[in-house]
Amino acid sequence: MVSGLTPNLRVHPDPHAVAAAAAESMTETIRVAVRGSGRAMIALSGGATPRLLYERLAAAHADAVPWRDVHLWWGDERYVPPHDARSNLRMARDALIDRVPIPPANLHPMPTTLPDPNAAARAYEQALENGFGTPLPRFDVVLLGLGGDGHTASLFPGSPALREMTRRVVATQAPSAPATRLTLTYPVLNNAASVQFVVTGTEKAPVLRRVLQQECTPDECPASGVRPSRGELIWWLDAAAYDAAAYPQQAG
Repeated sequence: MVSGLTPNLRVHPDPHAVAAAAAESMTETIRVAVRGSGRAMIALSGGATPRLLYERLAAAHADAVPWRDVHLWWGDERYVPPHDARSNLRMARDALIDRVPIPPANLHPMPTTLPDPNAAARAYEQALENGFGTPLPRFDVVLLGLGGDGHTASLFPGSPALREMTRRVVATQAPSAPATRLTLTYPVLNNAASVQFVVTGTEKAPVLRRVLQQECTPDECPASGVRPSRGELIWWLDAAAYDAAAYPQQAG
């Protein structure tokens, strides 16, 4: 494990149980953030895995979350129109946003309609600075997934984005279509108060083991470069992804 950083492993029987527990925990985190600062700043993950979590938030916690004080941002986005079926924004709208009373002004999607992805990345950097009032944002929660190749957000193995230490948002290339993406960088992810991975399924077990045991470098497995400097690191896992032989400690 990384010195000074012990991941908090929260293992549940199946993806639905993971979603239920993570949604309950996030609801409380949001409420605490709002009580403390008047708002909760959340960076959403894309992909299929978090969809159950978003649906659970909408179905079971719509009345418990102070949505008027919640601001939703995105950790990465595919460079496709907002209504494209592959859009992370589209998925979040379908699963969560259109089902809860969050003000439209509290939504901060990555701008994928600009002709130049690099200009879009800089525009999102400016939006972050305006929203947080500081050049380096500190999210209350950053949600992340884990790809079978070890990528997280749109930080892929071998990408120049992995070595970016000054930019907060960059345009990058993925090995699969749609190739052009926008992504937050390590400086932003590692400045969050809470980083929470949601990982389910047996197909993720091999790379999960490598990342948690620090058996690969960030260049090989970008998820292993997520190491919050002033925050917590939580892994929400189902039993299929969690290998008890590799991780003998009891998870909470």
